[in-house]
Amino acid sequence: MASFADRAGVDEHTRAALAAAGWLAGGDPVPEAEALVAEVLRGPDPEGALRRIGLLLESDPELGTAALADPALGGAIVAVAGASRALSSLAASRPGALRAAALPDLPEVEVPSERTSLRRSVAGGLLGIAVHDLTWRLDMPRVGAALADLADAAGRAALRIARAESGLDPNGRGFVVVAMGKWGGRELNYASDIDVLFVHDDSIQAERARAVASGFMDVLAGGAEPEFGYRVDADLRPEGRSGPLARSLGSYRTYWERWAEPWELQALIKARPVAGDPALGAEFAAAADRVVFPERLPEEAIRTVRDMKRRTEALAERADGAVEIKRGVGGIRDIEFSVQLLQLVHGRSDPDLRLGGTLEAMEALGAFGYVRADDVQSLDAAYRWLRDTEHRLQLFDLRRVHEIPAKRAERERVAKAMGYRDRPGDTALDQFERVLVEHRATVRTIHERLFYRPLLEVFAAAPAGRLTEEEAARRLSALGFRDVGAARLAFEDLTAGLSRRSRLMQQLLPLMLDWLSESPDPDLGLAQLRLLVGGADDHPALVASLRDNPVAAERLCTILGTSRLLGRLLDRIPPFLHVLGNDEALCDFPAHAASLAEASRRIAVRSHAETSSAVRSFMATRLLWVASLDLVGDADAARVGELLADTADAVVGAVLDTAIAAARRRGIDPPPLAVVAMGKWGGRELNYASDLDAVVVHDPAGRDPASASAAAEEVVADVLAAFEAATSPGPSFRLDLNLRPEGKAGPLSRPLHAYRSYWDRWAGVWEVQALLRARPAAGDAALGAGFLAAAEPVVYRGDPDGSRAAAVRHMKARIEAERIPPHEDPDFHLKLGRGGMSDVEWTVQLLQLRHGGEHPEVRTPSTLAGLAALEASDLLDSPDAAALDASYRFCARVRNRLYLQAGRQVDSLPVDPAEATRLARSLGYVTDPRSSLREDYRRMTRRARRITERVFYRD
Repeated sequence: MASFADRAGVDEHTRAALAAAGWLAGGDPVPEAEALVAEVLRGPDPEGALRRIGLLLESDPELGTAALADPALGGAIVAVAGASRALSSLAASRPGALRAAALPDLPEVEVPSERTSLRRSVAGGLLGIAVHDLTWRLDMPRVGAALADLADAAGRAALRIARAESGLDPNGRGFVVVAMGKWGGRELNYASDIDVLFVHDDSIQAERARAVASGFMDVLAGGAEPEFGYRVDADLRPEGRSGPLARSLGSYRTYWERWAEPWELQALIKARPVAGDPALGAEFAAAADRVVFPERLPEEAIRTVRDMKRRTEALAERADGAVEIKRGVGGIRDIEFSVQLLQLVHGRSDPDLRLGGTLEAMEALGAFGYVRADDVQSLDAAYRWLRDTEHRLQLFDLRRVHEIPAKRAERERVAKAMGYRDRPGDTALDQFERVLVEHRATVRTIHERLFYRPLLEVFAAAPAGRLTEEEAARRLSALGFRDVGAARLAFEDLTAGLSRRSRLMQQLLPLMLDWLSESPDPDLGLAQLRLLVGGADDHPALVASLRDNPVAAERLCTILGTSRLLGRLLDRIPPFLHVLGNDEALCDFPAHAASLAEASRRIAVRSHAETSSAVRSFMATRLLWVASLDLVGDADAARVGELLADTADAVVGAVLDTAIAAARRRGIDPPPLAVVAMGKWGGRELNYASDLDAVVVHDPAGRDPASASAAAEEVVADVLAAFEAATSPGPSFRLDLNLRPEGKAGPLSRPLHAYRSYWDRWAGVWEVQALLRARPAAGDAALGAGFLAAAEPVVYRGDPDGSRAAAVRHMKARIEAERIPPHEDPDFHLKLGRGGMSDVEWTVQLLQLRHGGEHPEVRTPSTLAGLAALEASDLLDSPDAAALDASYRFCARVRNRLYLQAGRQVDSLPVDPAEATRLARSLGYVTDPRSSLREDYRRMTRRARRITERVFYRD
């Protein structure tokens, strides 16, 4: 049988070296070497790794035996040989270097101030960091920090050498080396450029300073022997390559203030003095801080940063199949630019964000609420993985590469250098590429959300410092807050301290104050915002949601500054924000089936005794949605009525189903039941203050009538009890069955034949009129339809002697005379006033009673639909129909808005000028709002009243 060496194609030289080191015997691994050889074969570049191991063992005769006795050393040899040709060559040229690099602890590197020794020290330090990295003893951030520390030590030594060669005291003052880029952020790559700036003071002449800087670069670059030297780049200096190599601090300040581009200031985020005069370095850092984080950041700066990101991304596009993980889509720069842009904007007012390292800055952004915790976690994981991949790419030849190669064999080498191994049915490369795709997609999604975050320009333009009490008071007064003292206390409460919430509110509140000032009642809005933010279970997350969704934030300000009622629903607002800020979601109000399913689900998870709590919760949630559509969406009064009716249908249906199920669990077998909506509910024209007028019908279905009625009575009583207890901060949605035959004295439910009998014998005209608005709303659909079919002959039997019309007119006149409360203004009463809603409703209903027998098309429970049908049937002139329609819609809208504003039923326009002005503003009146609203009321209702008097009383 062929030996391992034959099967693996090991060349003679390598075979001899492995055998001489005691790893092979007869062409096969000795037992002590089997695990190491197996790992070589499973790892990256097996053939090349074996060759490199042979050279390593050949160069250091004691290395092979030591590796067999020390698993850590053996693992280091295998890892370095598989992952890096360059470091394998380095270790082979320096016997003992690999054993020193594989020691358990990473030693601190002392870099001597002598050119040749400096390069050897840097090479040894690099090898040690790589060994600890490749054997997973150092994670990515510590690798970058260790590489930066090594560069720091080399930089200090190089400066001493350069000063001495320039005739200056090696340890003197007046000159400082400032690390930039990844060196400044302590997140160096193995093959990073060393970005630097050179600063001197007046004690060193400009020419001498240039010589020191030039000498420093030459020493670090390796001079005539550049092996393992640094590529030193000073192009980040003012004016780039055409500018002086070293400048005085004053010159830097002048350049930054007059000519610096935004990207140059962005680069200063990572500036870190590393060698030379510490006092001058501290002065430079303080001066840089002031220009990076100014009082106001111009909008142009943000646009420039974004444009630069787009340009660098375009340069990374590859046509050869390689993947650029640095500048490409979803790459390292997506993360770095996102973090730095947020630092530029928010770091002006929050010094805790002024950090050079990407990961530490990202952690701070998350800790203080500027970035969501889950986004930080995802970006952190992706950044570590992408940077690890970048390290593996660069380690192979110690070249500055950022592309995952197109060739499969090379990609496979990178995958295995990252630790992935072939498994049955799943190759290392497939695993690696799945993770690559996932990370890039995640990074890109979050980058676009953060880098193009709404309001960044607004935050940037806002002053960096916090407002003083006096400044806050002046600003609040200028914005129209009446009680400036209370508003200032609310402002202070929302922004005080250094909590995540307060840091976010310090950024967001100035903008929200502008939005609140445009609402009808800014003082109310700010007070309710204070309660909302202070009472939320996770207020930092709430404020962050407002910051990330400015549409929701602006609309919230409108809602809170308009409605005292909705302020009582503050606990419902946080989960609703994602709907409030999205037009499509806000307008996508659930259809009847979805609402019924949702109401049933909420009620089903509660005990029977807790049904009313579930009803209250469901109604409050739906009220918030409907009212939001009313205040900031496109829902008119008719649409509001329909949505409220749909909500009522759903919740009554769910409660009825629950009551029936509960009765069956108690051993009761209820008959089929149907709830027939009446009044405004029947017409699907509910307003926020409406009760749910209804009657209930059941079908004995061949059973004993008495037992069926008793069972139905028990179920309906349970339904009523659920609604009686379900007091809520919104409309009561109190189920009212007083329109049933005999009113409160009558049974809660009757069979259909009992209704027929009652209608034939005892029903008054008002009871017949009420049936005009009957509509099956819940329960057995066939039974509900049967109820309507039975009622139609009663309602539409004609009025040959005019007695019905006379009775209707008499009843209307009595209501006008008796029903308007003394404290409400009859001249501006929206419901019962002359030309108001009642006039329109009664006019439509009288015409339906008169003509519905001959014109079935006018049989509709809706007032507005009835108007349209009467017009279409030529039973009402078009101008009259339009005028009545306009008045009805106007009064319904104003009445709804009054309810939202006051939190209670109010049917007349307010007498108080301030209250009336707030109402008018909420309805969109801008110029002389109170007077304009009253004039519109008079104009519409007077015309409607003239039509009512002519049409309703024409006989």
